[in-house]
Amino acid sequence: MRLIWKLMRSHISWAQLAGFFFANLCGMVIVLLGIQFYQDVAPVFTEGDSFFKKDYVIISRKVSTLGTFVGKSNTFSESDIREIAEQEFTKGVGRFTSSSFKVSAGVGMEQLGLNLSTAMFFESVPDQYVDVNLQDWHFEPGQELIPIIIPRNYLDLYNFGFAQSRSLPQISEGVINMVNLEVKISGKNRRDTYKGKIVGFSNRLNTILVPQSFMTWANNHYADDSIQKEPSRLIVEVYNPADERIAQFLRERGYESEGDKLDAGKTAWFLKMIVGVVMAVGLLISILSFYILMLSVYLLLQKNTTKLENLLLIGYGPAYVAMPYQVLTIGLNVLVLLVSIGLVCCLRTTYLEVLERIYPTLEAGTSLWTILVGLMLFAIVSLINVWAIRKKIASLT
Repeated sequence: MRLIWKLMRSHISWAQLAGFFFANLCGMVIVLLGIQFYQDVAPVFTEGDSFFKKDYVIISRKVSTLGTFVGKSNTFSESDIREIAEQEFTKGVGRFTSSSFKVSAGVGMEQLGLNLSTAMFFESVPDQYVDVNLQDWHFEPGQELIPIIIPRNYLDLYNFGFAQSRSLPQISEGVINMVNLEVKISGKNRRDTYKGKIVGFSNRLNTILVPQSFMTWANNHYADDSIQKEPSRLIVEVYNPADERIAQFLRERGYESEGDKLDAGKTAWFLKMIVGVVMAVGLLISILSFYILMLSVYLLLQKNTTKLENLLLIGYGPAYVAMPYQVLTIGLNVLVLLVSIGLVCCLRTTYLEVLERIYPTLEAGTSLWTILVGLMLFAIVSLINVWAIRKKIASLT
């Protein structure tokens, strides 16, 4: 083994290896930094949703002055929903189901000396459109506890509006489990009391949500059968929120999207595209650097062809002869991976400081995907290196 190492060192081109190292390092850093940057910055545009967040648009009919006076319905018929579902930009359509019964709720936090009560309403959407952990999001008939999701901006309105005007304490999401919610539901000559528990805060849905299973049961149990049950809002999953056909379709049909969700979706989509292009460039650089390494190793083997053939003839196995070259390439790949992760961590610390000054509430993303992709690239490149060197040595026999 010492003889083979000495043979390899005597003909090795350190300039070529250095070129491979820096080229591969550049490509790896670009790929890993692109993934990590998206993980950290995406919440600014997608409001905390995951890396694989789907794109949704919430639509409703425009409320006109004339329509208000003549009592024109602003609900969506079955034909309207079918038309939306058949559009090329549509991936799926979900309905908002409204409560057709009376609801009132009282909020009490004895620890804070707070007691509030008000009339309210419930809505529901299919579970796949809910952007909160669904672990506690279920209801069975006869169950006394109703899971509830409220918009995150409701908490902001209370903390920075109502609480300050009434000199009341502010509430954080961590303290929300102290809230005791007493929900009273009435209809069809029935009046029952349930316990409500806020299980999450939605960034996507600006309404008070209950599970679809509860809404279906409660409407059948408390609502008057004569009440119209067509949805007034729809949540539409789209392939690409930047598709111009979406805005054109909404304009032609007299629909409107809720808030700036469509613009936020476009921004998030463009962010994905930019990160994708950057990662593609990084992968291209990594592939080119891989080619440089293999070319260097092949030239090194070519220089030593006669001596390696002699080693094989006197009894050294191909695997034994190939091992020093394989160790060299794997060692370089390990060094590239470790330095790349170190550089990404340093660069991440720098840009997170800037982002936190702009968005104080920004929660940094996980580094798990970055590390997994780095390990995957290392494994793929190393396996190809080992196989190529082994094949080249075997061809000398």
